[in-house]
Amino acid sequence: MTVEQSLLGKDTNYPNTYQPDILFPISRVQARENYKHVEGIYQGKDWWHIFEISWLNDHGIPQVAIGRMTLPASSEFLIESKSLKLYFNSLNFTQFASKQAFIDTVEKDLSAAAQASVTLTLFQVDELEVAKPQGICIDNQQPDCLVNHPDASLLAFDSEHENFDKSVEIQLYSHLLRSNCPVTGQPDWGTVFIRYQGKKPCYRSILAYIISYRQHNGFHEQCVEQIFADLWQNLQPEKLMVYATYTRRGGLDINPCRVSDESWMPSPVRLARQ
Repeated sequence: MTVEQSLLGKDTNYPNTYQPDILFPISRVQARENYKHVEGIYQGKDWWHIFEISWLNDHGIPQVAIGRMTLPASSEFLIESKSLKLYFNSLNFTQFASKQAFIDTVEKDLSAAAQASVTLTLFQVDELEVAKPQGICIDNQQPDCLVNHPDASLLAFDSEHENFDKSVEIQLYSHLLRSNCPVTGQPDWGTVFIRYQGKKPCYRSILAYIISYRQHNGFHEQCVEQIFADLWQNLQPEKLMVYATYTRRGGLDINPCRVSDESWMPSPVRLARQ
C-alpha cells in the first residue's frame, strides 16, 4: 500500500473500540533508494512521544500517560502518524488488567505493523522533563546563498580555518529545520543536531543546507536520512550523527536519529518547542 491510500489528510471518524488493524505501515525502501548504500541509514532509532494515551484500568477508571515509542531504523516499515494517533485513541475505552498489559498489547501491535521490535515506555503526565539543546547553535550564521530545495552542493569545508583539514569533533544544532508533509502540505518544524568528526565543515554552508528544506516535501524520517546521507557522502566524515526533534502535531512528535557508529547513539530528549 502507498501513503496515498492511508488516512492522512482525510476526514476520519475517531474509533472508540480497539482497532489494531487501523495501523498503516509505510515501506522505507523507496525513499531510501538514492542512498541505500549509506550504512548509517539503517543504524539509529525513531523516537515518538505520544501525549494522548489513555485506557481503562480493571475498575473501569481512565488512566493517562505520556508514551515514548522506539522504532529501530532497521525496520522494514515506518508507521504513518495519523493511523498511530487513531490507534491510540481506539484504546481509550478498552479495559486492561494492568499498565503492563496495556504496554504488552501496544508493543505487539506496533511491532507487527513495523515488522520489527517496537518498545513503549510510559511516563506520568508531569514526568517528562524539558531539556536544553547541547552544542553550538549555528542559527546566527550568514549563508553565502539560499535555495528553496535540498541541495547537497551547498555543503563545504571551512577552508578559511587555519587547520581545516585536521580532524575535529563537534556538535552543531539549528532550530531552523522546516519541511512539508508530502501528503497534506502542512509544515513540519524541528531542531536538528549534527554530531560530526572529520575535516572542519563550514557552519554557514551547513545552515544554508538546512534552510534549503523549507519547501521540501518529505516525512520526518526521510528528511533526516537525506541530511545524514548528504553530509556523509559530501563531507566524508569519520563519524556522524543526525538527530531531529520535531514539534508536536496531533498529540505526537517524531524524533528520528541516524548514526554511523552505534557508540554515538544519543539519549532521547524533549525540547521546549515540543
